[in-house]
Amino acid sequence: MSAVIHLQALGLTEYEARAYTALLALGRAVPARVARQAGIPRPKIYETLERLEGRGLAAKVGQNPLEYAPLSAREYLARARRSFDDRLGALDRDLSRLAPDPAPEAVYHLHGEAAIRSLCEDLTLNARRSLYMAGEASFADRLERLTPRGVELHRTALDHVPSIAAHGQRAFLLARDGEAALIAHFIEEGGAGDAHGVHTHNPVIIHLIEGYVQLAAQHPAQPGTPPDPTRTP
Repeated sequence: MSAVIHLQALGLTEYEARAYTALLALGRAVPARVARQAGIPRPKIYETLERLEGRGLAAKVGQNPLEYAPLSAREYLARARRSFDDRLGALDRDLSRLAPDPAPEAVYHLHGEAAIRSLCEDLTLNARRSLYMAGEASFADRLERLTPRGVELHRTALDHVPSIAAHGQRAFLLARDGEAALIAHFIEEGGAGDAHGVHTHNPVIIHLIEGYVQLAAQHPAQPGTPPDPTRTP
């Protein structure tokens, strides 16, 4: 059950997660019935329900017989979200003390298609003002769907401008908010080697990428070439 897996990811034990989802299904029940519903050994059910009570996920609603009922899942998720945000904030402060932000001129090499696509998604999701992207239409479609509302999107293909990728590779360009950029070279199907690229906060490189995307959007198609629906007018 996916809910059990997600609850475990939030810190519950497997028995706690199974007992809580069983309580949600039953509404209220004696421990023996919860154990049967959840597939938990009866000797373990009492301590499991007590731990759920301590977490604020269950409460005793009767003593004779002893019964338990589930408490609000929404309230638990809200608490978990606040706790996670607090931990992220503390981690951010600790990491900032350990190391400064990367130098603007730094260029970081990227390897592997999954890692590059994941970074592109992160850059897109964190955009606040503008995004410039050019390259593979299907991937650009996905990034466009992830683009936050209100962000100015400049998107085009790279079909009618000089290639910046070697033979057997497909280039993809992405720049965010004038603050970060990525140049990726994906490998065409059947090609050799691994996808690779660079990520940088260098303002010169970012400006060049933005300009190249604008150039690609403005470059006229060659005679007889059908219009590309992904190109920015």
